[in-house]
Amino acid sequence: MDAVRIDKATERYEAWLGEQIPLIRADLNRKHALMRDGVFPFFRGTFYRWAQTWPDVCPELMTAPEVLGVGDLHVENFGTWRDVEGRLVWGINDFDEVCWVPYTCDLVRLTASAHLAIGAGHLKITAVKASKSVLAGYNAGLKAGGRPFVLAEHHTALRQMAVERLRDPEGFWAKLIALPTLRGICPAAAEKAIRRLLPEELKHRVAHRVSGVGSLGRRRFVAIGELHGGSIAREAKELAISAWLWARPRRRKHEILYQDALDRSVRCLDPFVRVRGSWIVRRLAPDCSRIELSSLPTTHDACRLLSSMGWETANVHLGSRDARTILQDLNTRGVAWLHHAAQAMVESTRQDWEDWKKFG
Repeated sequence: MDAVRIDKATERYEAWLGEQIPLIRADLNRKHALMRDGVFPFFRGTFYRWAQTWPDVCPELMTAPEVLGVGDLHVENFGTWRDVEGRLVWGINDFDEVCWVPYTCDLVRLTASAHLAIGAGHLKITAVKASKSVLAGYNAGLKAGGRPFVLAEHHTALRQMAVERLRDPEGFWAKLIALPTLRGICPAAAEKAIRRLLPEELKHRVAHRVSGVGSLGRRRFVAIGELHGGSIAREAKELAISAWLWARPRRRKHEILYQDALDRSVRCLDPFVRVRGSWIVRRLAPDCSRIELSSLPTTHDACRLLSSMGWETANVHLGSRDARTILQDLNTRGVAWLHHAAQAMVESTRQDWEDWKKFG
């Protein structure tokens, strides 16, 4: 276990991140407060700590084949978007921390987040079944060679869970429209990237947006306008090198790999997602956003949902590593390795959370 206390580790990480990009102190303070509120938001906000502790808690998993992984993978890192055909697609929707990691890292982090979500009452399933569901879905995805989740005619149960939040589009737009217009200046690179993704010459205003947990503190702007009687929005969020490279410096070139992950994955791409320099730009809409667990139907199939998350993780990993190599390694690890590793990381996270409430 890393001897550095969580509050000191956070200070060092934020100092490192601040050398790459400007940080917004008020948003960092909000993030720190959210991290005190519960272990699940703490987990979501501290991938940098995971990158420090996971190799020490689960050293036997560091020998697994490397993939271009999500890094900060968790159960609320999934959402929907429209592909070039206008079809509703479900999958991982945030690659801010993408990096080269052992494939086991993404699986353990996803499963640990499921265990924490169960403890918080967000998922109705046992921890053991959750672990088995993630691993079964991952195995199935690898063996099938991957396949995106197009919700137009398949995946009925998943579609019902994914579209629950679409019943209140007015609420979505009300929150965006209520954002105060930016008083300062939007960075030229962000403004240019947003304009390229908007209909030509559309009148719009720009606001500072506060969203998520892990990325709080980074500059994030949203352009809001009206087209043919309806609202439209485009967001630009500043990117940085993955926190994995802060915790575990290496010889591999340090670069932002967001676009690489999108291009390599088995995926129906969102035509409204673009990486422009150090900015990720995307369309925001009720059908194109992250799915919060609180928006799931009261009666949801957690087993199927977690299995789908495991499969989607395979969709990403198959972009950089052949299925046979990963399956051969999986076959050496037995049946309960993922559950035990996730439980160990949950305990490590809980201890860090308790320390954060004291010292953070």
